[in-house]
Amino acid sequence: MQTLEAIEKRRAIKHYDPQHKLTNQEIERLFSHAILSPSSFNIQNWRFVAITEQAQKEKIKAASWNQAQVGDASLVVLICADLKAWEKNPERYWANAPKEAQDVLVPMIGKFYNGNETLQRDEAMRSVGISAQTLMLTAKALGYDSCPMIGFDPVEVAKIIKLPGDHVIGMMLVVGKAVQEAKARGGQLPLNDVVFRESF
Repeated sequence: MQTLEAIEKRRAIKHYDPQHKLTNQEIERLFSHAILSPSSFNIQNWRFVAITEQAQKEKIKAASWNQAQVGDASLVVLICADLKAWEKNPERYWANAPKEAQDVLVPMIGKFYNGNETLQRDEAMRSVGISAQTLMLTAKALGYDSCPMIGFDPVEVAKIIKLPGDHVIGMMLVVGKAVQEAKARGGQLPLNDVVFRESF
């Protein structure tokens, strides 16, 4: 499937075949593409908790107001971010770059993020959003559907997945084989309402 077609056909699907299973190769392919998403200073602060075991999905479902797609989808992904990724061995983010680039970029990471918790969290959410879109488009390209979700109790879900204290959950994403198409789009705003040239 071509990229533009995947963008046009991607919808938030709520109904999935509960019998369908993704193969380990398919799951690996999803995440292999997700980690190609851009991130500031290449810190790759996304952390994906992939859930396929039904018992674990049911716990997450209970913390998601029993929304059926959480239990029925083949894969539930908690897209999280490590808020302190910027300070954890930052040289690894540029391990394949020329030494001249490493010498400039690696020290800049700490200077940019140190002491600025708002920026750290903002960057985490940017990274989560970008990687989520990559996951959704990859799923569509592979013939699957997905649904991004914020309808869950983040405190309870954090307990279930044993979220580290310096991490944050950005969103949940379910992936699977749709059994019912999405309803017609609610309606996109006209470009004139959302696109401004040069300034507002």
